[in-house]
Amino acid sequence: MTVIAGEPLVRWYWIGDHLGELAHYTGIHLRLALLPVLFGLIISIPLGMLCHRFRWLYPPTLTAANVFYAVPSLALFMIFVRYTGLTEQTVMIPLTLYTLSVLVPNVVDGLASVPDPVRQAATAMGFGTVRRVVQVELPIAVPVVMAGVRVAAVSSISLVAVGQLIGQGGLGFYITRGLQLDFPTPIVTATVLIVLLALATDAVLVLAQRLLTPWARSKGAKS
Repeated sequence: MTVIAGEPLVRWYWIGDHLGELAHYTGIHLRLALLPVLFGLIISIPLGMLCHRFRWLYPPTLTAANVFYAVPSLALFMIFVRYTGLTEQTVMIPLTLYTLSVLVPNVVDGLASVPDPVRQAATAMGFGTVRRVVQVELPIAVPVVMAGVRVAAVSSISLVAVGQLIGQGGLGFYITRGLQLDFPTPIVTATVLIVLLALATDAVLVLAQRLLTPWARSKGAKS
């Protein structure tokens, strides 16, 4: 891309003329990015619980998740195109697989951080294994799990733009369009919006963590 000296990098009138379209693609970008994080969390929680209970299962599970993460996103998109076509699923399935390499270890580490006296107390109160994990261990593990969710969400928001190479990239549409037209304004606008989405999502997740761990707020207030 060539930029003529003295030419503004951003033409503000273009942004004003495309506000509705920008909002539309921003919504698509969020859906493509955050649904895989949700699906990854749904998979990772029971999988992490199994890995925590049966430690022999953890190494092969983590290896498989890391293998998926090591595959370049574009290559993985192209593999799934053969089965799901040029659809949103072709982007969301690989992004879901990518989240597992972050979320599964965080679930396992979060459960491992629960003090043994807490488990023993819950067992003494008559809690079964499943009830103890769901009502006692997982709530205590929330801060560690949420740290992984934050990393997965920001990474997913960034990677969605690559999906535009198969026609499903949310705000990535403006990046490829700007390159095709040799017009930097859409590229800069989309990039800034993606960064803002990542920051806003991270802030929302921090707030969600505070709401899910009220005891942490009380402890901080007392100290």
